[in-house]
Amino acid sequence: MALFESYERRIKQIDAVLNSYGIASIEEAEKITKDAGLDVYKQVEAIQPICFENAKWAYTVGAAIAIKKGCRRAADAAAAIGEGLQAFCIPGSVADQRKVGLGHGNLGKMLLEETTDCFCFLAGHESFAAAEGAIGIAEKANKVRQKPLRVILNGLGKDAAQIISRINGFTYVETQMDYYTGEVKELWRKSYSEGLRAKVNCYGANDVREGVAIMWKEGVDVSITGNSTNPTRFQHPVAGTYKKECQEKGKKYFSVASGGGTGRTLHPDNMAAGPASYGMTDTMGRMHSDAQFAGSSSVPAHVEMMGLIGMGNNPMVGATVAVAVSVEEAAKAGKF
Repeated sequence: MALFESYERRIKQIDAVLNSYGIASIEEAEKITKDAGLDVYKQVEAIQPICFENAKWAYTVGAAIAIKKGCRRAADAAAAIGEGLQAFCIPGSVADQRKVGLGHGNLGKMLLEETTDCFCFLAGHESFAAAEGAIGIAEKANKVRQKPLRVILNGLGKDAAQIISRINGFTYVETQMDYYTGEVKELWRKSYSEGLRAKVNCYGANDVREGVAIMWKEGVDVSITGNSTNPTRFQHPVAGTYKKECQEKGKKYFSVASGGGTGRTLHPDNMAAGPASYGMTDTMGRMHSDAQFAGSSSVPAHVEMMGLIGMGNNPMVGATVAVAVSVEEAAKAGKF
């Protein structure tokens, strides 16, 4: 049985990348990571349990490349992991054309550098996938940063935000938009745990204006949009409007669009537009994003369809950061 999904369509370019670093095979890549005390396979599986086999192996290859390159900083390891992810992209696919693997590596690098203070999962509706990504970052990133990275969730709907906070142990922040002054007020907050997860602030907005105001309240530097739920109603308008306002005020803001591609990109019943709606979230992402990924923010099969690996884009952000930090920890422990 093949080691992972679509093995035959991937192995040629994977071997080429591995060989360029003096690694003979995927099996040798796994040995390099194990010798450094890492279990990348289990680490990735723990972040999104429904991810595909190829996701676990892609991160294993990425970690081996980071070790071979002698990456002693997590930020540098993240960029190297991106090379491993890129090697798994099927030639000619959306993910291959957009260089999504390298994009994920560079996003992870950005979150581990001190220049980024706040990262936001900008969702159409608070979701478990955003939570999976946030947990991966919250539990790992600050082990190697001088000043802690703040992670927030900003989505449409206060009830959903509170439910996701309660289930995952985040801090729910109840806000109210003052449409007279254009400012958002914080009414109260409640932490649903006492650990690292409580440092993740989770917001629910009633509309785009409140969503943008929440971005300013937290001073978001980098965000990733959700993909298919409410994209025309919330996350793309919020990202685009915040982008425009940041440019006017001279603030740096890096916007990542998680998805697009084909098929499950906009539900026609969301849009009342029938098949014409397909690809709309892709188009909107192109208009505001500094980097565009491919496929769902949450559903592994959809990201796989785009030619990357079987793991949601949001959990992938958490996995990149978590594995990169483990590489730095192994380096500090003298394992390589």
